[in-house]
Amino acid sequence: MSRPSPKALVLDFGGVVTRTLFETHALTERALGLAAGTLAWRGPFDPASDPLWRAMQADEISERDYWRTRTREVGQLVGEDWRDMSTFVQRARGADPQAVVRPEAEQAIRTAHAAGVRLAILSNELDLFYGTSFRQRLPLLSLFETIVDATYTHVLKPDRRAYAMVGEALELPLGACVFVDDQQRNIDGAIAAGMPTVHFDVARPAQSYAEALGHFGLALPQSETGVPTDA
Repeated sequence: MSRPSPKALVLDFGGVVTRTLFETHALTERALGLAAGTLAWRGPFDPASDPLWRAMQADEISERDYWRTRTREVGQLVGEDWRDMSTFVQRARGADPQAVVRPEAEQAIRTAHAAGVRLAILSNELDLFYGTSFRQRLPLLSLFETIVDATYTHVLKPDRRAYAMVGEALELPLGACVFVDDQQRNIDGAIAAGMPTVHFDVARPAQSYAEALGHFGLALPQSETGVPTDA
């Protein structure tokens, strides 16, 4: 049986729509009054130097476990006891969430929306990490038809039920929903659920978004210089 034509673009949030905390160490250090270079863990940008990240990738700990540990560590650096990721994110990134949105994400989301592609987010921890007021402070999220957030469903990717939930919310077969995530385990789960996928490369966001839009016959707009962001 042939796969249905793609109708919806389903995005993970952190790392795909927003830049990762690994990419914004300088912003975090300035926001928290830490010396430049204090935060040395680099996750996917330098796995060899981040044993905790490697443990997460090996399924020895969960992604939430990884960020719980980093949250406690950074809180201790500023002399505070941080227990939840939303404290870390909000203190590190301040009151302007737009500042950490990937420009490639903004371009791709608006391009897809203008072309009539339906948009959804499937996240394990959007409100858990970013806080409940975040959605109202980021106008881009108004373009999404539905947001399925395990903060409330308590069903984490790569559980097959998580993908089923977004298909049900969109009232589409999963084969018509292109899923984009930066974690291989979540991509594997989506493939098992029957979704076409794009494994998002945080080091090459323009390339990943171009691949995602390509499923719909669309192209990522070039920069003003005409050069793709990843070049």
